[in-house]
Amino acid sequence: MARFAVPARPERSVLNVDRLLGVDMTNDPGNVDKKQSPRGDNMIRDVPGKVRKCMGYEQVATLPGPINGCHFFADEQLVHAGQTLYRTDDDWQQPQAVYTGMAGAASRSWLLGGRLFIADGKTLLVYDGDTVQPVSAVAKVPLFTIARPPAGGGVQYEPLNLLQPKFTERFAGTGEHTTYSLSFSGLDDAPVEVRLLDETGQWQEKRENTDFTVDRAAGQVKFNVAPPKSPLTGEDNVEITAARTVTGYAERIDRCDVGALFGVGGAADRLFLSGNPDWPQYDWFSGQEDGTYWPDTGYSVLGSGAAGIMGYSVINNYLAAHKDDGETERNVILRRGDLADGEPAFPIVNTLQGPGAVAKGSFGYLSSEPVFLTALGIYAVTPSDISGERYSQNRSYYLNGALTRETGMENAVAAVHRDLYWLCLNGKAYILDGMQNLGPSGGEPYSTRQYAAFYRTNLPARCVWVRGDTLWFGDNEGGVYRFYADPTLPESYNDNGAAIHAVWETPDLGGKLFYKNKSFCRWAVQLTPATATSLSVWALQRGNWRHIRTEERKARYLSYRRWCYSKFTYSNDSTTKTIQGKLRIKRVDKSRFRFENDQLNEPFGLMAWALEYTENGNYKG
Repeated sequence: MARFAVPARPERSVLNVDRLLGVDMTNDPGNVDKKQSPRGDNMIRDVPGKVRKCMGYEQVATLPGPINGCHFFADEQLVHAGQTLYRTDDDWQQPQAVYTGMAGAASRSWLLGGRLFIADGKTLLVYDGDTVQPVSAVAKVPLFTIARPPAGGGVQYEPLNLLQPKFTERFAGTGEHTTYSLSFSGLDDAPVEVRLLDETGQWQEKRENTDFTVDRAAGQVKFNVAPPKSPLTGEDNVEITAARTVTGYAERIDRCDVGALFGVGGAADRLFLSGNPDWPQYDWFSGQEDGTYWPDTGYSVLGSGAAGIMGYSVINNYLAAHKDDGETERNVILRRGDLADGEPAFPIVNTLQGPGAVAKGSFGYLSSEPVFLTALGIYAVTPSDISGERYSQNRSYYLNGALTRETGMENAVAAVHRDLYWLCLNGKAYILDGMQNLGPSGGEPYSTRQYAAFYRTNLPARCVWVRGDTLWFGDNEGGVYRFYADPTLPESYNDNGAAIHAVWETPDLGGKLFYKNKSFCRWAVQLTPATATSLSVWALQRGNWRHIRTEERKARYLSYRRWCYSKFTYSNDSTTKTIQGKLRIKRVDKSRFRFENDQLNEPFGLMAWALEYTENGNYKG
């Protein structure tokens, strides 16, 4: 009697992925971790380990000219559009021009001493809540010398101000001398101001050509009557204020466009400025709590002149100056703030190796780390790097496959919003998630950690900023846009009226043994429920994408508050939804799957995906 052996049924394998950790745009799809996606357009972290469709934005204002910056003072906003600065409130109603003649380039600002200072590479401006004007118009007049005899000498008290040609000198009158010599000759034609201390201890003003004359070429003031001795013992009684313009002094500060607040002991009480193309390796610091005073001795020369300073980071009690690639090897210079003989000093304490910064607008702080853009990706400097022998470290390994191929990287701008670092460039956003530390990548040798990464399209940001808890950006056409803030609202999911195409793609799935035939027989996804959502499933089979299914009802629930007749459902189940279906993909060595949503005003939250497949026989191609 003949006997036949029935072949054993191939064992079914299950692949279940319930942690979704951003994109990997660097590795080949076959080498991407199953928790990541080689293509995850417009998906972002919902809660750690889960992803959802990015919220969109709405246009709130249109101004004449590209948006170059947005600055804040109390409850007011100052928007730099084209070459004009506009003042507006939170409603963006009827912006008012408050200053014209700015540079048509990016501007940055800092609050110091109750005033807002704005640098644009053309003129350093100050806003006091009422008027915007050049700092040079209100710059401090330094008291240059005290206890000065009429013939010269005395004690130097304050350095000259780079933004102020005027200086003041105080003399001790003798009752005999009528000629008082200033420290400088070649005075400007501006009026010379003179005051004398009277017997009551009050300063009395004197008039030029009535009480005294001025020899500007010689730098001398000649009194008609010799000033008497001081009525107060040990006090100066003659005060002379004159002006002497030094060519190029003001331009050293006015042409700066990057800066940071820093001071002695790490206090944020002085403004550091740099970025002047004529003095690329120089930076200058202001007076304490006074951005109108820029001592001519308050500067540092960092590295060689071949490399310019691109920006700053504050790390604990240290100031890091980041240079461009013109510097050889060491591109981050660390300084601390000390007092030396009662004067501020900022000595260099260390330098760090790594690639130079390429974008002045890319600096930010992510998870307490200063991050910035280089030609090799987004880098960070950590507190442990200050005393250790480490390089600045790459943090964007999973984005670098696309990011490092971008052109015009010097135009990148960045902001940090809700622990997400948004780097906007060429109409896209490369996003790092500070809440999801993935540890070392294995592909980046000089890195202790990598962050989960995301990718956003259709984002024409020329500048980007955070106001309150909302992310904003401005474009090249003068548009000002605000991102939606409520992820539960269907109306939050559009880009100024356009649908957002959100995609989550799996890596290439080759089973346990890459050379065996795979037959995929079932798929499943777990979705976040919404009053209006849908899902399209696609599969890659032998190089061609094939539509598997579109599901428009099962992940929805009924809400009278957010009623939409065209997306009506009878279900009132607002719990997590599981959608699954059968597959007929046979005898392939691998496959890839895509879950997407491209519908207007539809949320799309992906919590998990799963596949069932069998392996049987050798793949023959």
